[in-house]
Amino acid sequence: MNNLTDQKKGSLLAFIAVMFITPDSLFIRLSNMDTWGLVFYRGIIPFFTVFLGMLIIYKLNFFKILFSSGYHGLIYIGTFSITNITFVISIQNTNVANTLVMIATAPMLSAILGTIFLKEPPDKKTLISIIITFIAILYIFFDSLKLGNFYGDILGFVTAIGLAIGAVTIRSAKTKNLVPAAVVGKLFVATFALFFIESYVLENKDIIIVPLMCILCVAIPFVLVTIAPRFIPAAEVNLFFLLETIIGPIWVWLIIKEQPSFETLYGGAVIITTIAVHSFLKLKNS
Repeated sequence: MNNLTDQKKGSLLAFIAVMFITPDSLFIRLSNMDTWGLVFYRGIIPFFTVFLGMLIIYKLNFFKILFSSGYHGLIYIGTFSITNITFVISIQNTNVANTLVMIATAPMLSAILGTIFLKEPPDKKTLISIIITFIAILYIFFDSLKLGNFYGDILGFVTAIGLAIGAVTIRSAKTKNLVPAAVVGKLFVATFALFFIESYVLENKDIIIVPLMCILCVAIPFVLVTIAPRFIPAAEVNLFFLLETIIGPIWVWLIIKEQPSFETLYGGAVIITTIAVHSFLKLKNS
């Protein structure tokens, strides 16, 4: 990775992270656990997995890095915890495609927040990409409004706001390592779920699905997503999440036959094409 430009490093990290995340919605749908049971395991398993990994790599410096992250770390712990909870509740209260469409507004929100707080307005290519994808999202969302999944959709949008704030926070703290803060965020998620959880029991297929989901779709991506904005702007990192908007529902469609609407398919095609062109031009210039 040392011979790659920052643009290539950030793009590669963000792309790999999102590819790991794409089956996440499917795993949530396949699980028979209640909402808070899922939230608990999605907090505690990644917490122990990454925490042990960080202790092996950094040893007791882990705590030094955590405390040196200052107010950036506190903001990231807060936003990271909230998005982890709202994402699961949203998926369970609306169509998977709707939740992922809401999350797809994160690049636009990141660009706005980055312009206000970091004085880092998006370049012309990124701005055009955000506008095109946002129009595609409105096209998809117009259809979802007719289905009346308001509660799930709103929580999906809250998740997008949290992702945007988190990405801008990481970007503003480029010299700081916020992975330890994310690890603490996972512990907060598990602790919060304890107040509402009805059962800790993993039965039947959940014995495989829940741990697999927590490691592949949660633990690995969250480390990569926390590192990526140190190399490229927050809005660009979140552009990669738009891939999940179309690939996530396809997994669900193929396995459990929850078919996305034609609006989702058409809008998704526009989103993927836009990301592909944007990424190609940015990498070519770098």
